[in-house]
Amino acid sequence: MRLTTRTNLAMRTLMCCAVNPGRIVRKHEIATACNASENHLAQVVNTLAQRGFIETQRGRSGGLRLARPMAEIGVGEVLRAFEATLPFAECFDAAANTCPLSEACLFRVALGKALEAFYASLDSCTLADLVVDNAALERLLSLPSERTISLCGQPQDSGPDEAVAGL
Repeated sequence: MRLTTRTNLAMRTLMCCAVNPGRIVRKHEIATACNASENHLAQVVNTLAQRGFIETQRGRSGGLRLARPMAEIGVGEVLRAFEATLPFAECFDAAANTCPLSEACLFRVALGKALEAFYASLDSCTLADLVVDNAALERLLSLPSERTISLCGQPQDSGPDEAVAGL
């Protein structure tokens, strides 16, 4: 079994947002931190937003952030959002199944049970379980604080409230 690149990138994106709470995270920052293409990331971000995992903001000060608390984002739910549309094996796709053994095959039943157990295990894990108290992950994904230009043209750090204003 192997996760798709999109699913892996979705989890990386969510972890990056979770490590940087109260901050708008930009797509190029995630792409750099996660060693991913911005074009591929754009497709993942679109799906994450459609499924309600993240909120996006367009424009010059745009980016993304978690749409719900990280403790309410289940890993199983995320994986299903990206993997469930792909049949695990040919026999799981009624429209494209050409296997002559399907009617009598107990391997399909065994795979189905294993898949259910896989998702059940991931359902007990949240994004918070992956991020909270994970100093190594924070070192890898923490982004520098946002900078804004004051009225006199000098850069200054913005606080977390300024960073998410407008969402």
